[in-house]
Amino acid sequence: MDDALSRLLARHDWILADGATGTALLNMGLKSNEPAELWNIDHPDRIRALYRGAVDAGSSLFLTNSFGGNASRLRLHGAADRLRDLNRAAAELGREVADSAGRPVVVAGSMGPTGDIMAPMGSLTHEAAVALFHEQAEALKEGGADVLWIETLSSIEEFRAAAEAARLAKMPWCGMMSFDTAGRTMMGVTSVQLAALIDRLPYPPVAFGANCGLGVSDLLRSVSGFKASGCERPIIAKANAGVPHFEAGDIHYDGTPQMMADYAVLARDLGVRIIGGCCGTTPTHLRAMHEALETRPKGQRPSLETIADRLGGFSPGHI
Repeated sequence: MDDALSRLLARHDWILADGATGTALLNMGLKSNEPAELWNIDHPDRIRALYRGAVDAGSSLFLTNSFGGNASRLRLHGAADRLRDLNRAAAELGREVADSAGRPVVVAGSMGPTGDIMAPMGSLTHEAAVALFHEQAEALKEGGADVLWIETLSSIEEFRAAAEAARLAKMPWCGMMSFDTAGRTMMGVTSVQLAALIDRLPYPPVAFGANCGLGVSDLLRSVSGFKASGCERPIIAKANAGVPHFEAGDIHYDGTPQMMADYAVLARDLGVRIIGGCCGTTPTHLRAMHEALETRPKGQRPSLETIADRLGGFSPGHI
């Protein structure tokens, strides 16, 4: 596929993605019950600053501020009728920042889960899920996103619906699931099961992987499951900056820049092609990750024991 991300992957062994959107916006004053997507129109300068923070730290791919931008989630805030404008603005602002970067930077149109449980366990049908994803995908495409970045999914059914929506939008896409400490998503999917699905999809992603979760070591354990499957598509790792803790009513992540730098190098040495951070990951973390990736020589593929030793151990679980 001839798209901006595939071209970048063809030229580089690894790509540094961005960090946390929510963490950055909360630090800028976003209220915890306020949909971040409204800021794409209400506070565009803050969204530009969000994107530039990642680019200036060395990222060659950043996500648009549109994770909760589907109709089902926006409807909870009375903003479903603004879906097209909010998503288009998210991508337009990203296009502006990427095009002024002075180097190739990919604008990834972020799309989170629908927020509903799919049939047969829930009431959301395949057709309805496809429609939700497709509507958002078209708005991000219109705004200039290079690729759809569909993340934090938990079920095979929703992953299939997202893939179908990307096909209908004629957009390249990446797909990620979020795995817990037992090595499974909320709906019980393992990393091996996700990897087995990828090449069976009628419209497979450019890259796939894991994001969010509870810790860097557990996420890399899921990545090891992808590698063990034999799937040859590029893998994405986008881990939280450590483990969240409540302090004075706020959530703080315990991952230091040094720890995230270690994680980035271990991910690269595992064969991960797109490396970034999720919740709690700031530009300070990204700069440390970028420096480590640029300066530390590539070593042998790390064992799970090495990952556990370097990053604080695994929770009980399996690949």
